[in-house]
Amino acid sequence: TLCLSSSVTKVREYTVPGVDNVYHISLGKSGRFWVSDGDGNLVQTDLQGKQLQKIQTSGRIEGYHTVTQDKDLIYTDIHNKVINRITPDNTITEFIKTGDWIPLSIHSSHINGDILVGMVKKREAKVTRYNKTGTEIQNIQRDNKGQTLYGLPRYITENINGDVCVSDYSKHAVVVVDKSGQHRFSYTGQGSEFRPYGICTDVLGHILVCDTRIIGNSDTVHLLDQDGHFLSLLLTSQQGVDDPRSVCVDDENNLWVGQLNTNTVTVYKYLQ
Repeated sequence: TLCLSSSVTKVREYTVPGVDNVYHISLGKSGRFWVSDGDGNLVQTDLQGKQLQKIQTSGRIEGYHTVTQDKDLIYTDIHNKVINRITPDNTITEFIKTGDWIPLSIHSSHINGDILVGMVKKREAKVTRYNKTGTEIQNIQRDNKGQTLYGLPRYITENINGDVCVSDYSKHAVVVVDKSGQHRFSYTGQGSEFRPYGICTDVLGHILVCDTRIIGNSDTVHLLDQDGHFLSLLLTSQQGVDDPRSVCVDDENNLWVGQLNTNTVTVYKYLQ
């Protein structure tokens, strides 16, 4: 059985051509991954660092792309308020229209293929669930007291128990609801103001989230359990990570990290 290692070790790193920094990573079929920077560049690359495809998008500092169960990449277009699909032969087609709402963040469920989208409209924000064919099946917007759950849902993911986990920059929180949309908890960091960016979960139900609040000189990656309890600062400048912005976990349970000031993606082992 897997458990947390006593130490985090760097396994490898990849330099991604065609991006300036790494705000989001989506792992595709074996040996391929998609990376986006803060300037709308979305690049597919292989493990040798060869660029396979590059698209100019309207996405910036959000988790705006995800790989579906069918291994297509889907990504949000904030200008046209649509979600596009890129098929394996590299054709881009319109997949879902989001109406008046601007789709910021997106995640394709590993459990059932549902598509979770964080969106905003004027001063409102919500999460909408679509099934894999693009039919809207759920909207999550308020808690049972009528309070708004979200402000700026920049990154979104799902945990192994079906919880929807949103990294919300304006709420300074990781906002977690269960699969029926009931608010479970909000994690607001350790001490002073929490500034969350990229988020992911792992096979043990841990939540990993980038915090861009400077501690000393360094941003960090927080490790939480499934119920939102803080376990540790998993990555800090001690591991050579200064400005983490994006995180994802691969099939071998290694953690991929993208940063603000480099186009290098670093892979760490933290489970054993």
